[in-house]
Amino acid sequence: MKKLIFLCHILVFASCYSPSEKIQDPKHCKTDTVLLLPVKKSVSDEIRYNFREFVPKGFQILDSITGDLNLDAFPDMLLILKINGEDTMYDALRPLLILSGQANNSFKLEARNDSVVLCRSCGGVFGDPYDSSVIKNGYFSIQHYGGSNWRWTRIITFKYNKEKNKWILHKDARKSFHTSDPEKTEAIITNPKDFDVLPFEKFSNTKGF
Repeated sequence: MKKLIFLCHILVFASCYSPSEKIQDPKHCKTDTVLLLPVKKSVSDEIRYNFREFVPKGFQILDSITGDLNLDAFPDMLLILKINGEDTMYDALRPLLILSGQANNSFKLEARNDSVVLCRSCGGVFGDPYDSSVIKNGYFSIQHYGGSNWRWTRIITFKYNKEKNKWILHKDARKSFHTSDPEKTEAIITNPKDFDVLPFEKFSNTKGF
């Protein structure tokens, strides 16, 4: 089993790597074509899939990650997009797409939200606040980091609801600290008791911390 996982990571890394781009996690890829390994199948069933059909004209993939988003036997995908020429725009939106893997090795667009991933300029002096994405057992989180002398983090997590076949906001956790005393933090955490049931599609955030 360990050999299988290791081989899978090598294959995905090879499909994403370019000399000018550092890939920190083999599950992530910023190219249009991603090598996928079905969650409960063997290496012989690996497929290479092109996601261009899900990318609107004028956009490109900023980041992507595979994992089990809806607790079935097929690999799913989060796609984070950015508009072409984003570097010259102040607060351009970054659409986040949820794609579910199908039995025929295709993907289906389940949901889209243009507010979960903060804009390139929303990190303040620190710069682009988008840090990374994580998928685990029906949960997924979008992680941000920004600020200047006062730094902040924001991790927005959604959980899959099988009955509704939707991803519901599970937690919106924010922390801030001063660089002179990083051990002293201030936290703001909202969870279901604060916002009841909020589907992924209806989530909206405000800029910054």
